[in-house]
Amino acid sequence: MARDPGGDVVARAERLSRGGWAAVLEGMGPGTRWLGEGRLQINSPPYPPGEIPGADLLFVPVTPRRGWVTWDEPHRYAVVDPCDGVLAGTERRPASGPLGALLGAARAEVLLLLGSPRSTTHLVALTGQGLGSVGRHPKVLHEAGLIRRRRAGRSVLYRRTEAGESLVRAGGGA
Repeated sequence: MARDPGGDVVARAERLSRGGWAAVLEGMGPGTRWLGEGRLQINSPPYPPGEIPGADLLFVPVTPRRGWVTWDEPHRYAVVDPCDGVLAGTERRPASGPLGALLGAARAEVLLLLGSPRSTTHLVALTGQGLGSVGRHPKVLHEAGLIRRRRAGRSVLYRRTEAGESLVRAGGGA
């Protein structure tokens, strides 16, 4: 399975906007959590706490399944962790059954894949469909209110709306 650091950044930015640092750090790695009041735990005890006032703290998504911490004292620290975004592989689900019958198998597959933000390039890689086909599906799904779109640099990212989530759950795709 190929990992997608770009998708990771988008997913974590969305978590930050919804739930703050605690949501971003949740599941990042063993012992990593937001303690509140400007404090962050990045590893399990027995290491003593340290302070890094005024230093840069970077979060670096990587494709290996293991994370680590690195630093250039006293000015720069980094939490290097496995990325969350998935570009290809195990996430592909066939869109058969009621959802496939309602939307068509190809369009339903695109809706299923939009549980996390994706560009048309990601969708082409995941589905194996041509760019022309994949490009039409988000347009129709957006007009139906099942997905939303937003610009991220040069890309447009699509993600299911609550109505899209409900449809996927009702169709047995969740």
